[in-house]
Amino acid sequence: MAKDKDKKESGRKIVAQNKKARHDYHLLTTYECGLVLTGTEVKSLRQGRSSLVDGFVQIDGGEAWLHNAHIPEYAQGTWTNHSARRKRKLLMHRAEIDKLASKADETGHTIIPLSLYFKDGRAKVEIALAKGKKEYDKRQTLREKQDLRESNRAIAAARRRQRASAAARG
Repeated sequence: MAKDKDKKESGRKIVAQNKKARHDYHLLTTYECGLVLTGTEVKSLRQGRSSLVDGFVQIDGGEAWLHNAHIPEYAQGTWTNHSARRKRKLLMHRAEIDKLASKADETGHTIIPLSLYFKDGRAKVEIALAKGKKEYDKRQTLREKQDLRESNRAIAAARRRQRASAAARG
């Protein structure tokens, strides 16, 4: 029995990422949550089809809910298929939910999904407490990214020139 468990694939299989979130928000803290899903949702996710772009998390009555996450209907599903944008319950510890609720009530803070993945066969979603960026913050981030890319290119070019001159000498 133990050998079968060791053979099991452990690790993450990322299904969807919200790349726009890192561009539009300052991420303060991240949390890993489980998801309550139907069978057809799990099958659709295993096919790698979903989107978190418009998704957000709302806390109602001490429970965390994922809204607007798009998991398309399962192609081979029947009348039992799920609706694509239904709200889905997140599984978190009570203390984490309470902490998130108090921080999310602060002005300008929101809770957004970052990625949806399978970990040890279970669907998980990574959420973050975030604060929206202003337009100039977005431009500054892009500028820093571009500067880093240019410096890395310059370093790589210098190394190539150095190797070429060493090869010409030797």
